[in-house]
Amino acid sequence: MNITAQEAIDNAKALLFDFDGVILDTEWPIYMTWKNLFKREGFELAPEVYVQCIGSDFDTWSPEKYLEELSGKTFDWKTENATRQVEIVQALEKTEAMPGVNELIKSLNNKKSAVVSSSSHNWVDSWLKKLNLTPYFNTVVCRGDAPRIKPAPDLYLEAARQLEVAPCDCLVIEDSMNGMLSAHEAGMKVIAAPNKLTSVLDFSNADWQVTSLKTSDLSYTK
Repeated sequence: MNITAQEAIDNAKALLFDFDGVILDTEWPIYMTWKNLFKREGFELAPEVYVQCIGSDFDTWSPEKYLEELSGKTFDWKTENATRQVEIVQALEKTEAMPGVNELIKSLNNKKSAVVSSSSHNWVDSWLKKLNLTPYFNTVVCRGDAPRIKPAPDLYLEAARQLEVAPCDCLVIEDSMNGMLSAHEAGMKVIAAPNKLTSVLDFSNADWQVTSLKTSDLSYTK
């Protein structure tokens, strides 16, 4: 691209943020609970394998099915996942927004903006409230607000519809391959902002790639 990510943000009519891994780094604590569970059973779970489900759900790739295939065992997933959930919330209790997120969101002024996530409203809305970011977004679009989640384009198209902005005028910030595919299929350009976990992915097809959402990184030109 001939312009920086910051210039793309300035030019866009609407900015759409993924939540997990973009606004709050929920993905690393979630991955660690899975990694520890696999380790307990005597197996490794590499980031390169796990990231297949990032930004989507277990229909895309399932750590549950994968562990059962490796171990030949059946697990009580209701109990296992309840335990993991407690560990995840504890790990995130004092976590702050990703670097640069607060400044970027609060600098948008009158530009339309939305959070678009494959996660549930209960999960996303509660964390946005805890981070005091809810008032800065025009809408939040989550699982259940459109027929399909990422990598299908439905959630991003629904956000554009609610914001009354053409998809081609929307700019998306994503950290996952499923999210990038979703946004591109919706006809939107993408800024890839990989985190600790998703940095293993190849974002060469992103329109821009940044190391963080800090102003200095968004304005960086090679």
